[in-house]
Amino acid sequence: MTVRNLDFLLKPNSIALIGASRRPKSMGAVVARNLFNAGFGGPIMPVSADERSIEGALCYPSVESLPIAPDLAVICTPPDTVPDLINRLGERGTKAAIVISAGFGELGAEGKALQQRALDAARPHLMRIAGPNCLGVMVPGRGLNASFAHVNPLKGDIALIAQSGAVVTSIVDWATSRRVGFSHLVALGGMADVDFGDLLDYMAADQHTRAICLYVEAITEARKFMSAARAAARQKPIIVIRSGRTDEAARAASSHTGALAGHDDVYDAAFRRAGMLRVGELDELFDAVETLAMGVQITGDRLAIVTNGGGIGVMATDTLIDEGGRLASLDETVMAKLDAILPPTWSRGNPIDIIGDAPGKRYADTVGALIGDHNHDAVLVINCPTAVSEGTETAQALVDSLKGRKHPVLTSWLGEDSARDARHLFAANRIPTYETPNKAVRAFMHLVRYRKNQEMLMETPASTPEQFQVDEAAARAVIEAAMAEGRGWLSEFEGQQILRAYGIPVVETLKALTPDEAAEAARRIGKPVALKILSVDIIHKSDIGGVHLHIKTPEEVRARAVAMLERVKRLRPDAQIEGFTVQAMASKPGAHELILGVADDPLFGPVLLFGQGGTSVEVVQDKALGLPPLNTNLAREMMARTRVWKLLQGYRDRPAAAIDQIALTLIKISQLITDIAEIVELDINPLLADDAGVLALDVRVKVAVPTLTPGTRRLAIRPYPKKLEKRVKLNDGRGFLLRPIRPEDEPHVQRMFERMTPEDIRLRFFAPMKRLSHQMAAKLTQIDYDREMALVAVAETSDGHEELYGIVRIAADPDNQKAEYAVMVRSDLKGKGLGYVLMTQIIDYARSRGLKQVFGEVLRENTTMLAMCSELGFSRRENRDEPGVVEVTIGLTDKPPAT
Repeated sequence: MTVRNLDFLLKPNSIALIGASRRPKSMGAVVARNLFNAGFGGPIMPVSADERSIEGALCYPSVESLPIAPDLAVICTPPDTVPDLINRLGERGTKAAIVISAGFGELGAEGKALQQRALDAARPHLMRIAGPNCLGVMVPGRGLNASFAHVNPLKGDIALIAQSGAVVTSIVDWATSRRVGFSHLVALGGMADVDFGDLLDYMAADQHTRAICLYVEAITEARKFMSAARAAARQKPIIVIRSGRTDEAARAASSHTGALAGHDDVYDAAFRRAGMLRVGELDELFDAVETLAMGVQITGDRLAIVTNGGGIGVMATDTLIDEGGRLASLDETVMAKLDAILPPTWSRGNPIDIIGDAPGKRYADTVGALIGDHNHDAVLVINCPTAVSEGTETAQALVDSLKGRKHPVLTSWLGEDSARDARHLFAANRIPTYETPNKAVRAFMHLVRYRKNQEMLMETPASTPEQFQVDEAAARAVIEAAMAEGRGWLSEFEGQQILRAYGIPVVETLKALTPDEAAEAARRIGKPVALKILSVDIIHKSDIGGVHLHIKTPEEVRARAVAMLERVKRLRPDAQIEGFTVQAMASKPGAHELILGVADDPLFGPVLLFGQGGTSVEVVQDKALGLPPLNTNLAREMMARTRVWKLLQGYRDRPAAAIDQIALTLIKISQLITDIAEIVELDINPLLADDAGVLALDVRVKVAVPTLTPGTRRLAIRPYPKKLEKRVKLNDGRGFLLRPIRPEDEPHVQRMFERMTPEDIRLRFFAPMKRLSHQMAAKLTQIDYDREMALVAVAETSDGHEELYGIVRIAADPDNQKAEYAVMVRSDLKGKGLGYVLMTQIIDYARSRGLKQVFGEVLRENTTMLAMCSELGFSRRENRDEPGVVEVTIGLTDKPPAT
């Protein structure tokens, strides 16, 4: 389930409280008080066999005695009573329940069995369950407080979703004093049913919610969460904080990548990929909520600082630079304005020190001089308490000067008692205010990072080179042979075969069984070599002397091999020795040593790692993680999060490394683990990179039979569905490749739009459009294959490039019940049958994924489309709300049309 029946949980018209009580401080009494005192407009029906009335309302002895079926039931009874109550409520017609009672999954096997019984009881009735073991649900705008919170939250437009009730009550307490309100507050507790993915889908569509805050301890379904989070983050800011950052899984890992890819780092990569902003501490979350609540919007990272204390301004600047922001420059026009209003001793630069005796008017005039200037993106106003100027009067002057002006201004009035009234004044006037300048700067940088991340995710990735071809069958053959022998680790030689199959350059390597064969291999290579022990049981060869470099002669190779064999047998008598590998020494003087790898996270599945490599990789800890699949933009963004990235750009007389080749190697590894589920760990360490390209020197690959979800289902993000590619021919003989759309298709979509007539564009978009904006084109091409599907018809031009001739898409609702379609064919191909082919293919796809209905809206004058819909079996009716628009619908349980 996703959003189905969540309205009964969050917009109920009637409520039953099961386990209501008059006993002071009991759960049933506290929840009853909150329900009756929040201003709920519908009937609230307490259920208790022991009480006649509660909070002035008549009590009912049982669920069966209720006069109506409640939309929502709030359950505060012992855990062993819950499954039966759920069943009885479901039989009455109740569609949602909040189980506040504890004693379920958190108590081990017995509690989990009880929880499953409750879910089994709910399922036949499609009843949604929040909890168990949760604080409850609060929707201030509807007068709903079905919780045991200690205070009623204010109404606002921020949704707070948390697993911890204590976090919710702490935030509500803080927010009330700041006059910050919420659209929804949901404490998920045990998340037996309703989870983050469900509520993200719901809040994304809720018109009363402008921003979303999450407190996460653990995600239960990674793909569901990622799909919902990516969709929601494109519409509204999402801020997330996560606790529980231990790394037992990393400690047990056997490869470099496994040890480096801590579980919390994977969460971090997932949040970033979804477009959410992560904060580290609860006070950061408070400050982020403050900023969101006041509706501050920025366009860049340049901050102007106004202060009456020079030292405080310098400290704020240090924080700004440390966080990656920039001080705004002051141009001649602004300088002239400031010279005219400030004392001669002002700082004449940014931070703008307006001197310690600054009254309110000086503050207001200074900020007024900055408003309208395009050299900064926000203004931070700082006030240090002095005996010369009263802080509240200064705040009032600033508030008055900002009325009617939309400009991003943040404030920080230092002190406690002296600043309290000023902070209340700012909060009442929706001006963000922070206890310290450092907090204000970090809040500003949170907005900067959120905006940059959104821009990065919307960028059009460059096309992957056409020569990127893989031999999946060859790679599979190597892996299947190893698994048939019962081996979990591939030899280095086998690992190189895998890399070659995916076009990753590897150093010339020969396999030798004995020291004599090693010497002969060195003679064949004909230049200095590296000698390595070959054993699937030895992961880090250099730790036991299993690697010798720069050996110049075959005789020296033989001697080193004999000594190496003796040493390894002595240090690792348990290891099975297969022989040696002899590798040509890579001639890449000055090349960077990198690591590329794959780890298998128990929740998010395969995770990619990039960083500085070599033998000190775990000491240096310079790494970035990302979720597959990758494109060029995502690969480069991953690389840019490491310290080695700056070195790769080149410095002094050292040229820049081949960045595109490194990114392409990451993409190839991403494709490899997408294709082959048996790969659970992979290390390329080192990958040498210089201006000429890349070369893999050492590779380790661990394989296993997939134990969880098979194939690409194990990935947290659904990859490009290559299986949907299909070649078709029109009646006139023209052939096209029908394939899913890709982010790289944006230029093709733009060119197709340019070849559409104005009338065809109007019929498709219901309005004239002269150009297709990047934002719209990105939305059309950068889709979540779990929620949407767009098929494009492409054909090669005479110069060998792809040209796009038609697009059809469906967007499914979160419940995967119905989907809206849209189709567009290039104007010069209308009437050739391409639109019909596209429509039949997308309907077949919709039917295959279990959708029940496909629908669309068509202008009445678009007779060609209406005729095609009739031929395909769509029914039609006039849209009563939009004259001139016809709604067309096809049920997918119907027999497919003949083709």
